[in-house]
Amino acid sequence: MPKDRPRDSSFEISFFESVLRHHPRGADVIEILGGLYTKQGRIADGLRMDRRMVRLQPGNATAHYNLACSLALSKRHADALRALREAVKLGYRDFEWMSRDHDLQALKKHPGFSELLHQLKPQS
Repeated sequence: MPKDRPRDSSFEISFFESVLRHHPRGADVIEILGGLYTKQGRIADGLRMDRRMVRLQPGNATAHYNLACSLALSKRHADALRALREAVKLGYRDFEWMSRDHDLQALKKHPGFSELLHQLKPQS
């Protein structure tokens, strides 16, 4: 497949949905499906997977971060900030990625988001 053509994720989604039916607590599969759904614009499905992942692994900072992204894409800004704060509380520290993540674009003008970035920004 040429590199300049967008990849159709339909096959991958079908495959991982099938795997998930057989292994409903498969954290890796849930995380992959959440990402695939979101990339395909299926934001509600991605949000469902992210919520499932947080229930399965409540101490996973990345799961909370991904939930925050899905909530931001769903225009649920207050909920997204709560999930992002929880991710930081649990140890999420990737300031660089958080500051440029397009999924969080809707939050970038929110003072709560600026405060979190300030918290994480490496001090020079």
